[in-house]
Amino acid sequence: MSRIGNFCLIVLASAGVVFGQGRQPPAPPAPMPAVLQNYQPVTAERLLHPEDSNWLMIRRTYDGWGYSPLDQIKPGNVAKLRPVWVFSTGEPKVHEAAPIVNNGVMFISTPNDQVIAIDVRSGNLLWRYHKARAATAIVPHDTNRGVALYGDKVYFATGTAILTCLDAKTGKEVWTKPVADNKSAYYITMAPLIAGGKVMVGASGGEFGIRGFVAAYDPETGKQDWRAYTIPAPGEPGSETWPKGDQWKTGGGPVWVTGNYDPATNIAYWGTGNGGPWMGDQRPGDDLYISSTLAIDVATGAIKGHFQYDPNESWDWDEVSPPILVDYRRGGRIIKGLIDVGRDGYLWFLDRGDASSGGRIHFVEGKPFVYQNVYTSLNPETGRPTVDPAHKPGTDKNAPFCPNSHGGKNWPPIAYSPKTRMIYIPANDNLCGSHEGTDDPVYTPGRGFTAVRMGSSAVVPGSDHVGEVQAWNVDTGKKVWTHNYSRTPNWGAMLATGGGLVFTGGTNDRRIHAFDATNGKLLWEFPTNSGILAPPTTFTLDGKQYIAVLSGWGGDSRGMESTLDRLFPGEYPEVPEGGAVWVFALE
Repeated sequence: MSRIGNFCLIVLASAGVVFGQGRQPPAPPAPMPAVLQNYQPVTAERLLHPEDSNWLMIRRTYDGWGYSPLDQIKPGNVAKLRPVWVFSTGEPKVHEAAPIVNNGVMFISTPNDQVIAIDVRSGNLLWRYHKARAATAIVPHDTNRGVALYGDKVYFATGTAILTCLDAKTGKEVWTKPVADNKSAYYITMAPLIAGGKVMVGASGGEFGIRGFVAAYDPETGKQDWRAYTIPAPGEPGSETWPKGDQWKTGGGPVWVTGNYDPATNIAYWGTGNGGPWMGDQRPGDDLYISSTLAIDVATGAIKGHFQYDPNESWDWDEVSPPILVDYRRGGRIIKGLIDVGRDGYLWFLDRGDASSGGRIHFVEGKPFVYQNVYTSLNPETGRPTVDPAHKPGTDKNAPFCPNSHGGKNWPPIAYSPKTRMIYIPANDNLCGSHEGTDDPVYTPGRGFTAVRMGSSAVVPGSDHVGEVQAWNVDTGKKVWTHNYSRTPNWGAMLATGGGLVFTGGTNDRRIHAFDATNGKLLWEFPTNSGILAPPTTFTLDGKQYIAVLSGWGGDSRGMESTLDRLFPGEYPEVPEGGAVWVFALE
């Protein structure tokens, strides 16, 4: 940890001191800091109705808005934001966790299965937990997107697919439970979801021929309550959309971003990824429930409804981001909505209904938010896309498509402001790619199962940028403003505030940015040590509002940056890596 302008290094060591034939008795344990002694348990009520002063879940509220009502920082004073403290995680690689804050204690997770508790007042370390990995561990996307709080416990999932419960005051293990077999390349990147008295997680590994699922556990004991597979077995609803045989066993459908939740219906909404193998012509049919949103009953694990964005998906357009829950206006009526900003480049407005709807999801409207050349139209009743075959890759068929496999928006979440009635999108436009399938994919546990040759990348002729921030009005379904970044992609998760601001990172200049939520004017930015993918959060302590964000470039953002540098040599330089928490406040 270092304070700006007053950097110091503290080395802690312990040694036995020998006096004659004896040994000095061990020092008594240090007293627990007051901020931990006074730790306030996170109840179900607090999760349902979080205080404005805290940030108790990765998106703060179950609806996934990424919105805080705090308004001390506003357009008129945001330029006075300055760093208060910086804490280095001691790790490289991509950092994607939202800083979680409960009454002065901040919790973060890092790529290498580490959880850190920090005193917000001082920026000092309170405790650190690290789960050592076996040398044979399979963690191809080495990141962690955060922790969950419940009672006096902290829950997180390791990259090796182990659900872990820690004591929030000490960081000591309470219990650990294996979620899936890491030797078969199941791994976890998401933060758990605490809802309906359960701890829920999903498993990654769609590029390895896994069978995706969401599983729920008892928060006290870690006992599994249920498991909902995203690829149905023969005889289950949706199984008729798969070829006959055993392909469903390796069908993919990974779940690697935390779901959102509707307390009124006790339904959680989860996104699913690509099929296995990647080329749709090798698994003819719609292949439910890949590239879909699933409505899962939290009490039982039953799949109550679904919406599939990309039937027979063949572009690696995982639709793992869960839709946010927003009630919006259409045709003179209020729709209890779901809004998803898809990797496929489409903005989807859906209807989740109420308790009487039984979890069924209905299509309302869809439209491209970036350049898209694959879909020629959507069925106005069902939303099913019509695909241009020239832009659908297949076995021994190389086909170009836009957006490329990174998508119009990847995993970084959007935000929604109830004040402006707008959603805010971290978009990447004008970037295209191609794929080609290979013959006869053979499944071997723990080995790749994509059966794809990656083709070339290109930008749309005449385009002058890739990264964007977009704002759309949810009631009109129209774009209100766009901010184009020059010579950088955008991998920045979004935060909206009651002060009329939108905060985000995502750019290769390592900066965190603040925009006017109404008109998109860039009002403030500050360079950090690395690029920012993680969601910013905001909270108050002792009456003062803070902005916190985890900096740390890498992973897919590094891959897109490298692609752009090949297309435009020297214009997209390498971004330094290294994880650090940055906390800002008004000077």
